Amino acid sequence: MRGLRRFQLTLLTVFLLACCGGVQADWELDDAASTINFVSIKNNSVAELHSFPSLLGYIGAAGNAQVTINLESVETLIDVRNERMREMLFETVEFPLATVSAEVDPGVLAMAAEGGVVSVELPVTLSLHGQEITLTAPLVIVGEGENRLRVLSASPLLINAADFDLVAGIAALQEVAGLQAISTAVPVTLQLQFVKVP
Repeated sequence: MRGLRRFQLTLLTVFLLACCGGVQADWELDDAASTINFVSIKNNSVAELHSFPSLLGYIGAAGNAQVTINLESVETLIDVRNERMREMLFETVEFPLATVSAEVDPGVLAMAAEGGVVSVELPVTLSLHGQEITLTAPLVIVGEGENRLRVLSASPLLINAADFDLVAGIAALQEVAGLQAISTAVPVTLQLQFVKVP
């Protein structure tokens, strides 16, 4: 089963690369040095950290940026919970991907690339579970030398499950796990590293 899951993730990664192959990227995401995390809160007091280790992204020369999240890769450190989130919450057979897109001022990118630290309030569009919502993300963009940029959350971004038709999935997870409650407001943080395209 794990071998099949790895094969499916590999196929999805190849598909993502093919889809993004025509984009003129000025910066490419270093997925090995990047992470998107979210926190679930159960029974009103127990917080657990989860992540999406499979990401693909770029920033174009005009500042057009996109990060694609492979929802199949959700990692909660418990295999059965990973499977339940894929099937009951994200419904990855129908909605395997989420995307975050934004327009970044090229001047901000140039300032950071020269070694600066820039704080921005950036409108970002999140496409998830068949829904698309624009949110404001407080970010810090840091130039790290050697043609690298680090993009960090200045504070967590709160995602409301109701905005993405995920409340029923959360209720299903709560029932199958025998929990009293699971929060429908989820804090999300990101640490993304981009590498300058030669």
